Amino acid sequence: MQQLTFRLKGEFVELNQLLKLVGLCESGGAGKAIVAEGAVSVDGQQELRKTCKIRAGAVVTLEGLRITVTE
Repeated sequence: MQQLTFRLKGEFVELNQLLKLVGLCESGGAGKAIVAEGAVSVDGQQELRKTCKIRAGAVVTLEGLRITVTE
């Protein structure tokens, strides 16, 4: 599984924006579509909330990619 680390610049990032910022999609809207498909997990649980607040310490997985969020 490929691993990435994403460093937060604030308190949190919305899930759809995180997907955009790490380069998995071209826009927040495309990120929302990926989340709506049920393809994303946060901390091992499927996440369907498109604008779920992702905070430091969270682990987001999508199609063989693991994103660790840090401060």
